[in-house]
Amino acid sequence: MHQAVSPDSRCLCTALRKASRALSRVYDASLEPAGLTITQFSILRTLAREGDMPLSRLADQLMMDRTSLYRTLAPLAREGNIALADARTGNARIATLTPEGRAAIEAATGPWADAQGRIAGAFDASGWAALEDALHRLAAIAAEARD
Repeated sequence: MHQAVSPDSRCLCTALRKASRALSRVYDASLEPAGLTITQFSILRTLAREGDMPLSRLADQLMMDRTSLYRTLAPLAREGNIALADARTGNARIATLTPEGRAAIEAATGPWADAQGRIAGAFDASGWAALEDALHRLAAIAAEARD
């Protein structure tokens, strides 16, 4: 079921992209002393949570195009936060979180939590929950559209 939309409506995608860029700046500024961007931090946390992962699955999980993921992985690999290796079969590449990567997560978690708290503090509990729910639903809609 599609909701009728006026041609004069503001574009949801544009509004979300603006908000995303603004939020990324807040998180990036907080994480700068730890030497990470929010995208790099997200990658490291995903690997910590999920374990070793083929790059294609990592890109899908983060909803990133592979080119952007590969560009973001390069400095993480150079700094020793992740290791990239060929899969035993096929031509997939596997990302593995290293001990240095775990240390980077630990160093960045406090600054990340500070940024998260500042942003979450702008909402009451029900508003924050509603925002999280809406964002998850939008991501699911986008994932369905890709399939």
